[in-house]
This record gives sequence, structure tokens and C-alpha cells, in this order.
Amino acid sequence: MTAPDPGMIRAAAARLAGHIRRTPLLHAPALDAVAGRRVWVKAEALQHTGSFKARGGWAAVSALTETGQRRGVVAYSSGNHAQGVARAAKAFGVPALIIMPRDAPAIKAETTRAMGAELVFYDRATENREEIGAALMEARGLTLIPPYDHPQVMAGQATTGLEIAEQAAEVGIHTADVLVCCGGGGLSAGTALALADTAPDLRVRTVEPEGFDDMARSLAAGTRVTNTQRSGSICDAILTPTPGQLTFPVLQARAGPGLVVSEDDALRAMALAAQHLKLVLEPGGAVALAAALFQPGACAGPDVIAIATGGNVEPGMLARALARGPGHSPAPTES
Repeated sequence: MTAPDPGMIRAAAARLAGHIRRTPLLHAPALDAVAGRRVWVKAEALQHTGSFKARGGWAAVSALTETGQRRGVVAYSSGNHAQGVARAAKAFGVPALIIMPRDAPAIKAETTRAMGAELVFYDRATENREEIGAALMEARGLTLIPPYDHPQVMAGQATTGLEIAEQAAEVGIHTADVLVCCGGGGLSAGTALALADTAPDLRVRTVEPEGFDDMARSLAAGTRVTNTQRSGSICDAILTPTPGQLTFPVLQARAGPGLVVSEDDALRAMALAAQHLKLVLEPGGAVALAAALFQPGACAGPDVIAIATGGNVEPGMLARALARGPGHSPAPTES
């Protein structure tokens, strides 16, 4: 497999038309005051299923052959990719099996099951989801739709970048860093590919939580590295062991240095998004905004764009963020 080209991205955008929301690019002066520059938030938390994953799920399922759709699909996910695939599978009448870690938020598991998907749980600290997926593929004849290392998934996520290019031009932004919450890199790489074709002066920067910054360290090292742990962060949506084989070369060629934020910064960003944008975010979906707000030296120029990737948060975690409040701004961190 190879990364999608502009033609594949445009074809995915055509298939997604009418099935995916063109999410807004939000702005609030209060956030500008925190960051010391203009902050623009691409609100993918308002997407169908509550995250950008609805794009890649629809792109991949809609590209299946009739035989592939009849046999069904399998995906592994902590919840957001699961919901994106499950939504598309239900729309196309495709059986869907989702491999989900036992520590995934209950709200994500419940919503995925409500869409008609079958769930299989595993321990992400001791079991390998890729091995489980391969065994189920062989046993049931299913088609695997992985969360990021898949051309059609990447093409679907790339439509976020197409929208950002259009929306940035509408508000007069032509040069800026685009901060992206990053797990395996599907959205980051897809967005980078789309921007390279439509707005080359908008540069992608990946953002990850401390302790799970495999993409930032890989970009710095020039080769893919692996996290020493696979669980233990509130940013469950973006915990992956290592960058994707397809996504990493794209980001190595087209992205700037990766950024890293603390869990506390993610909670503070959640609180500010709720207060000033009326936008509900989950921790993993807030790390890009956290970097935009609390790392003033990390990006150059008067504007920064942050993709708020997901809002599927349990009530207790949201309450924790709101109770935490915006707090004190620490020194910037960059890997």
C-alpha cells in the first residue's frame, strides 16, 4: 500500500459529500489573549460520531467492493475510529467487528455497540491488537480497516485538510502552523498531503501527550521509534505504540517538529474550549489546542490553527477538566 495521492483524496471527498459535516473554523478573542496570537480551532469534535474518524471510516467502507461489503469489516480502536467505521458500516449494511481495549471509555464502547457493531475486548498492555485482528480476518473472511495505516482512511482524513485550506483562505490566513492531535498519524499525514496540494504554506505540526510522544521522537530521530508503555494516559484516543508505516514518511517529508503537552495542559485546554467556544473536547482531542495556547514559542507567525479532533468524553473527565480550569501557563515544550 502507498499513501493517497491528490486524486484519491478528491475521490474520497466526492464520496463523503453529503455524509460528512464541513466543521467550522472557530475563533475566540479570549483564546488569542491566552496564546498571544490568533488561535483558530477546526472543530472536528462537532463531526458525526464526535470526531474526525467519521471521515476515514466512511471513505474506507464506501470504497469496498460489493463482495467486501457483504463479508464485513474488522477494525481496532479505543473508540473514535470504532464509531466512524460502525457508522459507515451500518449505512452500507456491512457487518462490523471492532477490537477495543478494555480500558476504553465506556461511552465509546456503548455508542459503537449501539450502531450495530460487534465488540471484542483486549488488554492493550499485554495483548497485540494487530495479531487479534489478523486472526479474526482469517477466521471470518473480513476486510481490515486499520485506524491510520490505510490509503482510504488517510484519504478520508485528508478531507479535513481540504476544508482547512478553504476556510483559512476565507479568513485571510495563508501562512500558519496547523497543529494536529496525533496517534498513528492518519489525520496528520492526510492533512499534510491535502495542504501540500492546496495550501503549501500551511505546515502540519503533530501534538502528543507526554510519555506517548513516539511521533515527535521519530521525527527528531529520522526513524520510527516505539513508546515504552502503551496505556496509562487520559488521552486514550491517541495512544499508539509507534508511527504508521505509511504515515511517518509523509510527515517526515511534510511536517515540522512534533510538539508534546502534559495531561494537565490538555485538561486546561478542554476547560477553555468549553468556556469560550462552547465546545466539548476529550483529552486526546484537546492536545493540539493545548499546544496552541500554552506553548507561545513553538509556532511562528500571527496565526495558528489547531484541530480539535474529538469530543467523546465521559462526564467525570469533563467535570475534572472544568474543575481544573485554565490555570497557569508553563514553559513551552518541543521534541
